[in-house]
Amino acid sequence: MKTRKICIALAAVLLSATTVVAKDLRTVVFKVSQMTCENCVKKINSNIRFEKGLKKFDTDLKTKTVTITYDADKTDIEKLKEGFRKFHYEAEFVKESKQGDKK
Repeated sequence: MKTRKICIALAAVLLSATTVVAKDLRTVVFKVSQMTCENCVKKINSNIRFEKGLKKFDTDLKTKTVTITYDADKTDIEKLKEGFRKFHYEAEFVKESKQGDKK
């Protein structure tokens, strides 16, 4: 009987902890005019991945865009743009959406 009460209490604590851990994930699209070839894509992929708060990203050479999903509690658009400047690329903000938005 005691074991059951302990398990129920533990489950309640774990469920409440997952609510607190919910992240403010956002997705931003940047236009990167310097991205003109596959080597540029490789340069972006190998450098931008180290930015704090970045969860995932996708580069599209055809449209010269980089789509980044990030944790807004750890970084923001300006810090991500600064990340591009570290390897001498300029990222122009196109649009942003919060997770769950249908934009």
